[in-house]
Amino acid sequence: MEFDLILASGSPRRHEILNQAGFCHRVMTAPADESAVPFPAGDPAAYVMALAELKNGAVRDAYPDEVKDAVILSADTVVWSPEWGMPLGKPHGRDDAVRMLRALSGKSHEVITGVMLRDMRGGGESLFAEVTEVFFRELDKDEIERYADSGDPMDKAGAYGIQSGACVFVRGIRGDYFNVVGLPVCRVAEELRKLIGQRSGQA
Repeated sequence: MEFDLILASGSPRRHEILNQAGFCHRVMTAPADESAVPFPAGDPAAYVMALAELKNGAVRDAYPDEVKDAVILSADTVVWSPEWGMPLGKPHGRDDAVRMLRALSGKSHEVITGVMLRDMRGGGESLFAEVTEVFFRELDKDEIERYADSGDPMDKAGAYGIQSGACVFVRGIRGDYFNVVGLPVCRVAEELRKLIGQRSGQA
Protein backbone atom coordinates (compact mmCIF):
# COMPACT_ATOMS: atom_id res chain seq x y z
CA MET A 1 0.00 0.00 0.00
CA GLU A 2 2.29 2.76 -1.30
CA PHE A 3 1.04 6.34 -1.46
CA ASP A 4 2.12 9.85 -0.55
CA LEU A 5 0.75 10.66 2.91
CA ILE A 6 0.76 14.21 4.24
CA LEU A 7 0.16 14.92 7.92
CA ALA A 8 -1.55 18.30 8.10
CA SER A 9 -0.57 18.82 11.73
CA GLY A 10 2.43 20.12 13.60
CA SER A 11 1.74 17.79 16.53
CA PRO A 12 4.90 15.83 17.41
CA ARG A 13 2.73 13.12 18.96
CA ARG A 14 0.78 12.47 15.75
CA HIS A 15 4.04 12.41 13.84
CA GLU A 16 5.47 9.85 16.29
CA ILE A 17 2.37 7.65 16.13
CA LEU A 18 2.52 7.48 12.35
CA ASN A 19 6.22 6.63 12.53
CA GLN A 20 5.55 3.87 15.07
CA ALA A 21 2.87 2.46 12.78
CA GLY A 22 5.28 2.43 9.84
CA PHE A 23 3.57 5.13 7.77
CA CYS A 24 6.03 7.15 5.71
CA HIS A 25 4.70 10.69 5.60
CA ARG A 26 5.47 14.36 5.18
CA VAL A 27 4.40 17.10 7.61
CA MET A 28 2.79 20.19 6.09
CA THR A 29 0.83 22.85 7.95
CA ALA A 30 -1.06 25.99 7.00
CA PRO A 31 -2.85 28.69 9.03
CA ALA A 32 -6.51 27.92 9.77
CA ASP A 33 -8.94 30.19 11.60
CA GLU A 34 -10.34 27.82 14.22
CA SER A 35 -12.46 30.61 15.70
CA ALA A 36 -14.56 30.43 12.52
CA VAL A 37 -15.86 27.01 13.62
CA PRO A 38 -18.74 27.39 16.12
CA PHE A 39 -19.21 24.77 18.81
CA PRO A 40 -22.53 22.95 18.26
CA ALA A 41 -24.16 22.61 21.66
CA GLY A 42 -23.66 19.13 23.11
CA ASP A 43 -21.94 17.75 20.02
CA PRO A 44 -18.14 17.67 20.48
CA ALA A 45 -17.73 15.05 17.74
CA ALA A 46 -19.20 17.40 15.13
CA TYR A 47 -16.91 20.15 16.41
CA VAL A 48 -13.64 18.22 16.09
CA MET A 49 -14.64 16.85 12.68
CA ALA A 50 -15.31 20.40 11.49
CA LEU A 51 -11.89 21.48 12.77
CA ALA A 52 -10.20 18.52 11.09
CA GLU A 53 -11.92 19.42 7.80
CA LEU A 54 -10.86 23.06 8.18
CA LYS A 55 -7.19 22.12 8.71
CA ASN A 56 -7.27 19.66 5.84
CA GLY A 57 -8.65 22.26 3.47
CA ALA A 58 -6.08 24.82 4.61
CA VAL A 59 -3.19 22.56 3.58
CA ARG A 60 -4.91 21.60 0.33
CA ASP A 61 -5.37 25.24 -0.61
CA ALA A 62 -1.93 26.39 0.53
CA TYR A 63 0.06 23.76 -1.40
CA PRO A 64 -1.97 22.78 -4.49
CA ASP A 65 0.98 21.46 -6.48
CA GLU A 66 2.67 19.61 -3.63
CA VAL A 67 -0.47 17.73 -2.56
CA LYS A 68 -2.15 17.01 -5.90
CA ASP A 69 -1.37 13.26 -5.79
CA ALA A 70 -1.28 12.82 -2.00
CA VAL A 71 -3.58 11.76 0.81
CA ILE A 72 -3.95 14.58 3.34
CA LEU A 73 -4.48 13.53 6.97
CA SER A 74 -5.68 16.10 9.49
CA ALA A 75 -6.96 15.77 13.05
CA ASP A 76 -8.14 17.70 16.08
CA THR A 77 -8.57 16.43 19.65
CA VAL A 78 -10.64 17.69 22.59
CA VAL A 79 -11.43 16.49 26.10
CA TRP A 80 -15.14 16.45 26.91
CA SER A 81 -17.57 15.88 29.76
CA PRO A 82 -21.28 16.72 29.49
CA GLU A 83 -21.24 18.42 32.91
CA TRP A 84 -18.90 21.13 31.59
CA GLY A 85 -20.85 21.82 28.42
CA MET A 86 -17.73 22.94 26.55
CA PRO A 87 -14.72 21.01 25.25
CA LEU A 88 -11.35 21.36 26.94
CA GLY A 89 -8.64 22.21 24.45
CA LYS A 90 -5.07 23.26 25.19
CA PRO A 91 -4.68 25.39 28.35
CA HIS A 92 -3.99 29.10 27.97
CA GLY A 93 -1.50 29.07 30.82
CA ARG A 94 -0.54 27.44 34.11
CA ASP A 95 -3.66 28.54 35.99
CA ASP A 96 -5.88 27.24 33.21
CA ALA A 97 -4.05 23.89 33.32
CA VAL A 98 -4.64 23.67 37.08
CA ARG A 99 -8.35 24.43 36.55
CA MET A 100 -8.66 21.67 33.96
CA LEU A 101 -6.84 19.08 36.06
CA ARG A 102 -9.04 19.84 39.07
CA ALA A 103 -12.10 19.34 36.87
CA LEU A 104 -10.79 15.96 35.67
CA SER A 105 -9.77 14.68 39.11
CA GLY A 106 -11.70 11.62 40.32
CA LYS A 107 -13.99 11.52 37.28
CA SER A 108 -14.30 9.99 33.85
CA HIS A 109 -14.21 12.02 30.67
CA GLU A 110 -14.10 11.47 26.94
CA VAL A 111 -11.26 12.21 24.57
CA ILE A 112 -12.62 12.82 21.08
CA THR A 113 -10.48 13.11 17.96
CA GLY A 114 -11.89 14.23 14.64
CA VAL A 115 -10.00 12.95 11.60
CA MET A 116 -10.21 13.76 7.91
CA LEU A 117 -8.49 11.87 5.11
CA ARG A 118 -8.66 13.44 1.64
CA ASP A 119 -7.29 11.52 -1.36
CA MET A 120 -6.31 14.21 -3.81
CA ARG A 121 -5.60 11.73 -6.61
CA GLY A 122 -8.55 9.37 -6.22
CA GLY A 123 -11.07 11.94 -5.00
CA GLY A 124 -12.20 9.90 -1.99
CA GLU A 125 -12.69 11.33 1.49
CA SER A 126 -13.21 9.97 4.99
CA LEU A 127 -14.36 12.11 7.92
CA PHE A 128 -14.93 10.53 11.33
CA ALA A 129 -14.58 10.95 15.09
CA GLU A 130 -13.13 8.45 17.56
CA VAL A 131 -14.12 8.47 21.25
CA THR A 132 -12.13 7.05 24.18
CA GLU A 133 -13.30 7.18 27.80
CA VAL A 134 -10.61 7.99 30.37
CA PHE A 135 -10.86 7.47 34.14
CA PHE A 136 -8.81 9.72 36.47
CA ARG A 137 -8.13 8.87 40.10
CA GLU A 138 -8.47 11.57 42.77
CA LEU A 139 -5.62 14.05 42.49
CA ASP A 140 -4.35 16.10 45.41
CA LYS A 141 -3.50 19.79 45.21
CA ASP A 142 0.28 19.31 45.37
CA GLU A 143 0.51 16.83 42.49
CA ILE A 144 -1.71 19.02 40.31
CA GLU A 145 0.53 22.00 41.05
CA ARG A 146 3.73 20.04 40.37
CA TYR A 147 2.42 18.70 37.09
CA ALA A 148 1.26 22.16 35.98
CA ASP A 149 4.69 23.56 36.89
CA SER A 150 6.41 20.91 34.76
CA GLY A 151 5.14 22.53 31.56
CA ASP A 152 3.97 19.19 30.18
CA PRO A 153 0.25 20.16 30.05
CA MET A 154 0.69 23.29 28.00
CA ASP A 155 0.42 21.89 24.47
CA LYS A 156 -2.09 19.14 25.20
CA ALA A 157 -5.89 19.01 25.08
CA GLY A 158 -7.30 18.76 28.58
CA ALA A 159 -3.92 19.80 30.03
CA TYR A 160 -2.47 16.33 30.30
CA GLY A 161 -0.40 13.80 28.41
CA ILE A 162 -1.30 10.17 29.03
CA GLN A 163 1.98 9.16 27.40
CA SER A 164 4.05 11.40 29.69
CA GLY A 165 3.77 12.82 33.21
CA ALA A 166 0.01 12.31 33.59
CA CYS A 167 0.28 8.53 33.12
CA VAL A 168 0.13 8.22 36.93
CA PHE A 169 -3.27 9.98 36.98
CA VAL A 170 -5.06 7.52 34.69
CA ARG A 171 -6.73 4.57 36.40
CA GLY A 172 -8.00 3.13 33.13
CA ILE A 173 -9.39 3.77 29.67
CA ARG A 174 -12.13 2.35 27.47
CA GLY A 175 -11.22 2.56 23.79
CA ASP A 176 -8.16 3.39 21.72
CA TYR A 177 -5.12 4.50 23.78
CA PHE A 178 -3.55 6.23 20.78
CA ASN A 179 -6.70 8.30 20.38
CA VAL A 180 -5.94 9.84 23.77
CA VAL A 181 -2.39 10.59 22.62
CA GLY A 182 -3.81 12.38 19.58
CA LEU A 183 -4.49 10.02 16.67
CA PRO A 184 -6.67 6.85 16.48
CA VAL A 185 -4.15 5.10 14.28
CA CYS A 186 -6.04 1.78 13.99
CA ARG A 187 -9.08 3.51 12.49
CA VAL A 188 -6.84 5.71 10.36
CA ALA A 189 -5.15 2.62 8.90
CA GLU A 190 -8.53 1.06 8.12
CA GLU A 191 -9.80 4.19 6.38
CA LEU A 192 -6.56 4.63 4.43
CA ARG A 193 -6.83 1.07 3.15
CA LYS A 194 -10.35 1.80 1.90
CA LEU A 195 -9.31 5.02 0.15
CA ILE A 196 -6.31 3.49 -1.57
CA GLY A 197 -8.40 0.47 -2.54
CA GLN A 198 -10.92 2.80 -4.18
CA ARG A 199 -8.09 4.52 -6.02
CA SER A 200 -6.83 1.17 -7.31
CA GLY A 201 -10.32 0.25 -8.45
CA GLN A 202 -10.53 3.43 -10.53
CA ALA A 203 -7.29 2.70 -12.36
